[in-house]
Amino acid sequence: MRETPRGLPVMRQRWAGLLFLHWPVDAAMIGGRLPRGLHVDTFGGTAWLGVVPFFMKRVRPVGLPPVPGISWFLELNVRTYVHDAEGNPGVWFFSLDCNQALAVEIARRAFHLPYLHAEMDSETSGTQIHYRCRRKSPDAGEAVFEYETPADPRPAVEGSMEWFLVERYLLFSADRAGRLFRGRVHHAPYQIAPAVCTRWSAEPLRLDGFPVPAEAPASMLAAAPVDVKVYPLRRCGA
Repeated sequence: MRETPRGLPVMRQRWAGLLFLHWPVDAAMIGGRLPRGLHVDTFGGTAWLGVVPFFMKRVRPVGLPPVPGISWFLELNVRTYVHDAEGNPGVWFFSLDCNQALAVEIARRAFHLPYLHAEMDSETSGTQIHYRCRRKSPDAGEAVFEYETPADPRPAVEGSMEWFLVERYLLFSADRAGRLFRGRVHHAPYQIAPAVCTRWSAEPLRLDGFPVPAEAPASMLAAAPVDVKVYPLRRCGA
């Protein structure tokens, strides 16, 4: 679903400093935590659980300029991959940590996404990124990531595992009544490369109730920045 969606976008933003960390997990474990109407999407018979820290930049409604202090912030999501009854592939988020309070409230109300308040900061020196996140929860530990921006990124090969993990343009969410929604984003294909990642954390997985993996991520990818259009949320089946 890479084609440009019909209709007009409601928001524009830039995603930068993208790090995709993924672990293979049991599909039944993931399926038990999905809302009715969604099914686990697998690659090679395996489900995947991802931790994705990145920078949100120039976030604003269409037609308005970005606002200093509001339009730039950090985000870290825990995600898996799903498809609906019609076979449309997309992303399901278990959590989205964020250090911009207004963005948290808007995303919760307008997009029914599980955004959470967090203390986050980052330092960038040349190609090096140091990224820190601590969710505002009594039992939360600090999650630290140290990685480099990709030196020679290229589009994922269609049909590859990398393509399965990153080329997703549909997100699903559910409101408190359990009603399912889907939203579209559009951007140029990701330019990716194997990540040079010297420090990573599975703390976000633990906070979301998943077993902490003993192994390093099976897939570590870094991506170049992309400019993104966000389209209105639609009720599934409506």
